[in-house]
Amino acid sequence: MQAMVEIADARKTYAGGFEALKGVSLDIRKGEILALLGPNGAGKTTLISCICGLAVPTGGAIRVGGHDVVDEYRRARNLIGLVPQEVNLEPFERVWNTVRFTRGLFGRPRDDARLEDILRRLSLWDKRDAKINELSGGMKRRVLIAKALSHDPEVLFLDEPTAGVDVELRRDMWEIVAGLKAQGTTIILTTHYIEEAEAIADRIGVIARGELLLVEETAALMARMGRKELRIELSSRLDAVPAALSGFDLALEEDGWTLVYAYDRSAERTGIARLMSAMGDAGIVLRDLRTHQSSLEEIFVDLVHGERSEGAA
Repeated sequence: MQAMVEIADARKTYAGGFEALKGVSLDIRKGEILALLGPNGAGKTTLISCICGLAVPTGGAIRVGGHDVVDEYRRARNLIGLVPQEVNLEPFERVWNTVRFTRGLFGRPRDDARLEDILRRLSLWDKRDAKINELSGGMKRRVLIAKALSHDPEVLFLDEPTAGVDVELRRDMWEIVAGLKAQGTTIILTTHYIEEAEAIADRIGVIARGELLLVEETAALMARMGRKELRIELSSRLDAVPAALSGFDLALEEDGWTLVYAYDRSAERTGIARLMSAMGDAGIVLRDLRTHQSSLEEIFVDLVHGERSEGAA
């Protein structure tokens, strides 16, 4: 199956010489949700801008639905819906006209029933006759989403769609995203709410300093890089890890009351049973046991920190 979005060695260098993108290559499959993570200034928004035609790449090639975003701009852009970070709406226009006008810009025939469905799903139907400047910040964000969906795009870009919005909108947003995915829409999102990416994305991409560090299935990434820990609370305080336990990957927390054992949960043998036996032989009595699985946020921080360390070397 041909990728819905094809990015081959995409580069973007600005007039001052700053390289915002340094040869990004990525294929995004039809109907998948890809979460693009990266610190501020990593190149996320620049990449989205190049795909959506808001910026022109200075190297490489980008195709959407088989159409080159430079040579076949109109055909490519017609397939894309974009929810930008910035709220930029005509303040004195009414919600209904704003959304209907956007559908018309893309050459779609009038379909009031379709627009009503979108506004209802975004809890905007009761606000359809309100002027934009009468809406709260969260409601304005909903209008941006409605505009992006108005022409039934095959690819939807969400650039920090839930930043600074209420919990209700975040819930509504992800319900809509799930519905669009079920219909075959390809969705690319950037977010600072990493737990959302972990919960909803099929794949995770990590970008830093204009380079794509990795792209991997979310579950596989968690299994490969997610560190599992067994936290052992002790009945008696220790000053150091006993020599009898030196063969295990153990760390003693500063307070001396907790041993932390790191292990690979996918391994055939975790070593936990052997550790418990060795602790018994050493006369160490435990009070409680807890396990902890690394979150995507911890993995993301480790990846970006490692990239920065290598870059500084």
